[in-house]
Amino acid sequence: MAHNAFYAQSGGVTAVINASACAVIETCRRHPDRIAKVYAGHNGIIGALTEDLIDVNRESDEAIAALRHTPGGAFGSCRYKLKDIETHRAQYERLIEVFRAHDIRFFFYNGGGDSADTCLKVSQLSEKLGYPLTAIHVPKTVDNDLPITDNSPGFGSVAKYIATSTLEASLDIASMCATSTKVFVLEVMGRHAGWIAASGALAGNGEGEPPHLIIFPEVAFNREAVMARVDEAVKTYGYCVIVVSEGARYEDGTFLADSGNTDAFGHRQLGGVAPTLAGMVKQDLGYKYHWAVADYLQRAARHLASKTDVEQAYAVGEKAVELALAGKNSMMPAIKRVSNTPYAWTVEPAPLAAAR
Repeated sequence: MAHNAFYAQSGGVTAVINASACAVIETCRRHPDRIAKVYAGHNGIIGALTEDLIDVNRESDEAIAALRHTPGGAFGSCRYKLKDIETHRAQYERLIEVFRAHDIRFFFYNGGGDSADTCLKVSQLSEKLGYPLTAIHVPKTVDNDLPITDNSPGFGSVAKYIATSTLEASLDIASMCATSTKVFVLEVMGRHAGWIAASGALAGNGEGEPPHLIIFPEVAFNREAVMARVDEAVKTYGYCVIVVSEGARYEDGTFLADSGNTDAFGHRQLGGVAPTLAGMVKQDLGYKYHWAVADYLQRAARHLASKTDVEQAYAVGEKAVELALAGKNSMMPAIKRVSNTPYAWTVEPAPLAAAR
């Protein structure tokens, strides 16, 4: 007997999250004997809590196939973290209530670490309540900070965008530095992980090529040392290009640009490290500067998406459905690197408990 499936997107979107959505839906459609309908949550998990479900079966095969090349989050995403299951059990029970009402037996949650945690909790509660639900987490995050998987779908495209943008901006600065701007600062995403900032290094091929300085969240910020490096680069090369992670912080853990607020997940809201750093350059060194914040452009740039990233995003969505149909509950399809040169990979199941 066929039952229904539920798919939802969570957190900040990526340039390729819809490729995973495409894979989940297309793979479900290949198994009509097991999966009758696919519902998508409007605005992520909120769609399940409010019973605002999108009947994806109404969409043509052509429309679903187009998702593979579409930026944004097709069904709407959200920053909404379900509370602790012990103190807010009613929220989880509401999910099961909606799933039961719509005969949903397969749950595919497409997101990062917080989403993996939610997916696991939903799976655990459904078991306690005696409701047969198979929950699979579909990985994505531009921060590339999910454990177990070799990389996270979404990161490859951001890395390509930042490397390209760093190179292009560097050529601009280099052409004008003799009479104009000496320092350029590019702020990129990465609250706790510096993978995106590190990708800026792909812009250069040797000594003296930009970026001349990358500031990571994992390395304590030392103003004196940073300014010395900036000054050295300007005097040696005529200009200095800096890529800085939004999560750059001092030795005591304080962010350089902490706005004092928190988001829906409880994370500190960061207020713009690029202008903060540029201000230091002006104050300490007196150099003319420009700064830019990649912000949503870096994660939404489908026109510059990585081909491998698109393929991996689709592959994990496809594998998620295969795992569910095989009865593999509380799992996450993880990317495993098979070879560095040439780069080769496969997708294997990983326990969700270790993927948060």
